[in-house]
Amino acid sequence: MSALPIVLLVLLGLALAALVWGWFEAGWVRLRRLELRVPGLPPELDGLRIAHLSDFHLGVPSRGARAVERAVAWVAERQPDLTLISGDLLSRPAGEERLRRAVERLPRCYAILGNHDLAISRDPFSKPVRVDELGPCELLFDDGRLVAVRGRRVWIAGLDPVSRGREPDLSAEADLRILLSHFPNAVERIRPGSFELLLAGHMHDGQICLPYPGGKVRFAHPAARYTAGLYERNGTVMHVSPGLGTTFVPFRFFARPEATELVLHST
Repeated sequence: MSALPIVLLVLLGLALAALVWGWFEAGWVRLRRLELRVPGLPPELDGLRIAHLSDFHLGVPSRGARAVERAVAWVAERQPDLTLISGDLLSRPAGEERLRRAVERLPRCYAILGNHDLAISRDPFSKPVRVDELGPCELLFDDGRLVAVRGRRVWIAGLDPVSRGREPDLSAEADLRILLSHFPNAVERIRPGSFELLLAGHMHDGQICLPYPGGKVRFAHPAARYTAGLYERNGTVMHVSPGLGTTFVPFRFFARPEATELVLHST
């Protein structure tokens, strides 16, 4: 056998192995507990636990649905003070029933929609699924809710994805103000001091990545400033979730799906 067929067989084997790994990683959810400091947090809210979930993308064939189920079971077991979901719940109508079963298990849940829920995307597999209510989980559309948590007032506001170009003006008098925005760049538009905490998604931590020493190249949104994890800007702490589902292709490479429990502490 000549060298060329051997090389082709090796390349084919590597490509097949990469596809298998990407399919596996799409369902290999990381269940992470992350502690963060929030300036001005009242002592009563020190240790407040918030489950942050994002980017389910239910309705398309993907092991992301398995990641969602595992994440929901984990949150239901831990019973945090709040469960907050930062958009892209559905990619196609076929996922709506599974979504409703999932949110029924989530304690004290608030959510927003993302661009994929409305099929505002280049993803050819997305179809619009505009839901107006999610039963026990409250959907927020450019409005907010003032809720009592541990005897303190917490304002939870949500941005509608179609208003991404407007400056949100949704803050209220409260001991802790949280903004849900599907797009992380909202942190650059909010007025300084209007929200102590911002939760976002959309980025999937790149979804398809090529690692290198000290970092990785993210092929989805390669020039993005906010990709995953914690950021601070103008007095607002932001957490960008890697999300749970997939778009375009049902694979993840070096960008595991994640459900995050945020534990808040005062400074």
